[in-house]
Amino acid sequence: MVTARAAATFEPDGRSASAARGFVRDALLSWGLPEVVDDAVVLVSELVTNAVVHAGTAAEVSCLREEDSVQIGVTDRHPERGLPAFAGPIAGNAVSEHFADAEGEGGRGLMMCSALSSRWGVEYSAGQKTVWFRLPLQHALPGTRLALPQAPGEVLPSTDGPILVAVVQVDDTGIVRAWNADAEGLFRCPATEVLGKPWADQVVWPQAPGADLAEVLRLARWEGTFGVRRSDRRTIEVYGSQVRVLDATGTPSTLCLMVRERDHAVLATPVRPAPAGRDGAPAQPLDLLLDGMPADDLSGLLQQTVERARDLLDGDAAYLLLTTEDESEFEIRAATGLPAGRDRYARIPVDSGHSRYDSARLPAVHEDLSIRPGAAPLLGGTGLRSLITVPLKVEGRLTGSLGVAAQRPGQYDNEQAMRLQFAADRIALTVENARLAELERLRRGALSFLVEASDLLAGTLEHGQTLALMAQMAVPTLAAWCAVYTIAEQSSTADLAFVLHEDEDRIDGLRALLERAGVPVAVAGTTHWPAPAGALRAGDPAGLIGQTVVLPLSARNRVIGLLVLGTAAGVPFRQEILELAEDLSRRAALALDNARLYSERTATSQALQRSLLPPELPKIPGVEVEVYYQAAGEGNEVGGDFYDLFSIREGTYGFAIGDVCGTGPEAASVTGLARHSLRLLAREGLSAPQVLTRLNAAILDQGSRSRFLTLLYGELTPRPDGCTELNLVCAGHPLPLRLRTDGQVDAPASPQPLLGVMEDLELTAEQVVLRPGEVLLCVTDGVTERREGLRMLGDDGLAQVLSGCTGLTAGAVAARVQRAVERFAPEPPSDDMAIIALRVPEQRAG
Repeated sequence: MVTARAAATFEPDGRSASAARGFVRDALLSWGLPEVVDDAVVLVSELVTNAVVHAGTAAEVSCLREEDSVQIGVTDRHPERGLPAFAGPIAGNAVSEHFADAEGEGGRGLMMCSALSSRWGVEYSAGQKTVWFRLPLQHALPGTRLALPQAPGEVLPSTDGPILVAVVQVDDTGIVRAWNADAEGLFRCPATEVLGKPWADQVVWPQAPGADLAEVLRLARWEGTFGVRRSDRRTIEVYGSQVRVLDATGTPSTLCLMVRERDHAVLATPVRPAPAGRDGAPAQPLDLLLDGMPADDLSGLLQQTVERARDLLDGDAAYLLLTTEDESEFEIRAATGLPAGRDRYARIPVDSGHSRYDSARLPAVHEDLSIRPGAAPLLGGTGLRSLITVPLKVEGRLTGSLGVAAQRPGQYDNEQAMRLQFAADRIALTVENARLAELERLRRGALSFLVEASDLLAGTLEHGQTLALMAQMAVPTLAAWCAVYTIAEQSSTADLAFVLHEDEDRIDGLRALLERAGVPVAVAGTTHWPAPAGALRAGDPAGLIGQTVVLPLSARNRVIGLLVLGTAAGVPFRQEILELAEDLSRRAALALDNARLYSERTATSQALQRSLLPPELPKIPGVEVEVYYQAAGEGNEVGGDFYDLFSIREGTYGFAIGDVCGTGPEAASVTGLARHSLRLLAREGLSAPQVLTRLNAAILDQGSRSRFLTLLYGELTPRPDGCTELNLVCAGHPLPLRLRTDGQVDAPASPQPLLGVMEDLELTAEQVVLRPGEVLLCVTDGVTERREGLRMLGDDGLAQVLSGCTGLTAGAVAARVQRAVERFAPEPPSDDMAIIALRVPEQRAG
């Protein structure tokens, strides 16, 4: 018997579903029926959406209140819809005949009607269709939100006294702010001892995945079992229900209601019964979680899940998709019964369909995929006909999709879909926790990889080694193969510089293939490059080329090269791999540019160093000459030490050994000035003191760029009697040492002022005669100031080394001094070193 009626029509626009929900809510509340409002609003929203979106017509909503139920109908008027082959209403278990509607309208609505209402049906007449459902009314007091049937006494909670409901409020930082009297009685702890202290000090929280106390306190709702410490430090097990609330200022906090665990029925949320089977008996729920299934092994967990879902629903194939981080695409993470090429990481858009029937956010049943082949692109060409898909959701957020398929059409209906959905709901959180654990492991692995890559790249400044390191870090961690292209500074063309494949036997073939494919284009960001695969005109039977991406190597606002990564045939790149490759490319680009700059600087430095030293030494009749020179420092920076030996005039030769203060370009400029000035001035016929005086004036003319210079300059003239006459000026330089034939060592010159400091210098030449068998040793301070800790070789140590060189040639003397300097300390020399050894050979008896 109808006691009240309400009806309204809604035009086909985006606001219709919202307006229909408001109409039904107002009607039911005005009739005093709040207990059925939620279910009615959900169903009407779905059915009106189907009508205005998919049918494209206005929707009429009617509400009829009867004595023990409410019947609601949604009517659309589609002028071109044909009548079904049967007549009369469709109700009860005739769901499967309407799940495969050709236009996809109403699939979810009918399944939800089956799950939420006591009766439902579809009525057709000329040009219109009405879907109706009936919700039973509960006989309850006015204002009742939820009521359950009476239950036998043995299933009700029992207690040996009053049930204490502890109420505790915890602020957003985890501090206890409220503690009621029942909490004092239940935990035997007065409020004064708890207020203002961390809630974590009172709680004994389960040590299980996803059960972190701080995270649970931030959830909108939560309930479960945990422990609370009493004042005597004993732990009492409680069942708690937590809800997140905001105060008048918008500050969040968590309200915790707790009872003894044995009284949990007082707070536990009633569970909706499982859907009934075809025979009216409750259907047995599916359980996709096996005992002993590894919760931290995502791949194993997902693979066992799809295999168990396939077996429990007697399917031929099953797959499980997980959303990407931006929730715009699915990745195939596990599958069974599908072709191997579709087993891993293929991408599918989340919202790929054009109707609610194709949405991955709701359960769906496809009775025959041959009717709508585009409904499941993943199964194209597999011969599978029936398909169930259900979403995996965590806290309302879509995290994945589970599908089970069979070759026989019509194998699945809404009953199996609802059972599979209940099973997916139970496993969704476990899967999400495992996925988050995997992501955390991947992030940590990526961080370790980038740290190691940075260390390796920073450890070399050699261009070729940097190229090799880039490729070795990319293969096989990021890709199956890698190619590095370099772009010269004055060029826009990329040259193939390095190729690496995880299978060394394929490197030559890969290089030839890339040369045929041409040169990739340098653009910002990661781009796909189809040319390598296209170069394989006859296919790729060996699986050499799959997906190829190009990443620019940009450093200092310039593209200096390209990093090309490729997979084996049929294997796509995962998004996290591409992100890691982009990070690697940025670090590698800077290292490659640093190596280029260092190579250029080293080449410049070495060329300048060579220009400051004489290209070759003249041969002096009657005198043995040996020179040793070593520039200290990595890359052999231009140093301040120099030497020279040149012809002044017939029979007379000049030699010099000097040290400019400092290193680098400034010192090099003074070195060049000194070497070239000495040759020019000496050949003008000036004496040794005059040559150095003019050089001193030239250095001072450099102004602020001038550097002081220590210099030993001499002119030597071999005499017919076999001796050699020398005129020496030692301007602030380490004194030369003379080795006599009897092993005695002395300094044949005296110190005079260094150059580049004072304008007026009074320099004098000192004459020295080297007799046959005698040696004159000239060195820079890199020899005498060689140190080991507080010890220094010094003039005395050098004299001792020289004293043991009696009878040796000039070359042997220089070599022994050089070895003595190197052996004096384990560290390599830190200063430039120059050695000139002059020896008058002994005359042989005729």
